[in-house]
Amino acid sequence: MAEAALDAVRRELREFPAAARELSVPLAVPYLDKPPTPLQFYRDWVCPNRPCIIRNALRHWPALRKWSLPYLRATVGSTEVSVAVTPDGYADAVRGNRFVMPAERRLPLSCVLDVLEGQAQHPGVLYVQKQCSNLPTELPQLLPDLESHVPWASEALGRMPDAVNFWLGEAAAVTSLHKDHYENLYCVVSGEKRFLLHPPSDRPFIPYELYTPATYQLTEDGSFEMVDEEAMEKVPWIPLDPLAPDLARYPSYSQARALCCTVQAGEMLYLPALWFHHVQQSHGCIAVNYWYDMEYDLKYSYFQLLDSLTKASGLD
Repeated sequence: MAEAALDAVRRELREFPAAARELSVPLAVPYLDKPPTPLQFYRDWVCPNRPCIIRNALRHWPALRKWSLPYLRATVGSTEVSVAVTPDGYADAVRGNRFVMPAERRLPLSCVLDVLEGQAQHPGVLYVQKQCSNLPTELPQLLPDLESHVPWASEALGRMPDAVNFWLGEAAAVTSLHKDHYENLYCVVSGEKRFLLHPPSDRPFIPYELYTPATYQLTEDGSFEMVDEEAMEKVPWIPLDPLAPDLARYPSYSQARALCCTVQAGEMLYLPALWFHHVQQSHGCIAVNYWYDMEYDLKYSYFQLLDSLTKASGLD
């Protein structure tokens, strides 16, 4: 009797993503030709938890005209920034039976630019990606070139952003599949970003496992060591690479349906809270994103229920 009930729960969970997709998930990420009003943004995108790409939202930013690698060198080249360094470009990702965080180095931005422009070499792959509002804290000289927040989004969400982050890295730097509890406005200033997205409703098909956390350490000879973080609890993370999924190990993922989009220079992606995303970029891509904390409302509670049922039923 109990096993039959569990099978029924599993069946419902497997059918749920397709039903949710038919009701509320677009076949492709829609484009808006201009920024929405605060009411439109909240009504049409935030409330239904739907992504969109907004054109002409950054036209008034001086950064769109000014930010290039030579401009960054001239303006903030001597400024030290936090740089994630990994052997393969994957920071915060599963490697073997570990969840591995990057080595973090403080480098003058000019050192990163030298590598990006082929004038110097550095062990591993470099990515300026520290997410604790690294733009105002580490590169305040660049703030006059853009806005400190997105006015129509701040009005719609009723708050200012929790973080404003600056991103710059090599093409090999990849963000592994994950989700955030933030409404994310991701602005590409130069180059392009390629996003692979899954709605929260695909959770029954997306595997999580628990991993011992570790951190890369860069040795003097330029090699990398993986050092366990003994004091930390195990980390739940997605072991699957959506670009080359191991369907023999994770067969359910074949039923998930990803949305893929490319965000070009001058475009802004609204990435709703709780959407799973995997990110690639062009070499030397420059981007800024604004994180607004999500509302911990019924939407969040429903996702937590879906997540708990997926784990409890053994679909994970």
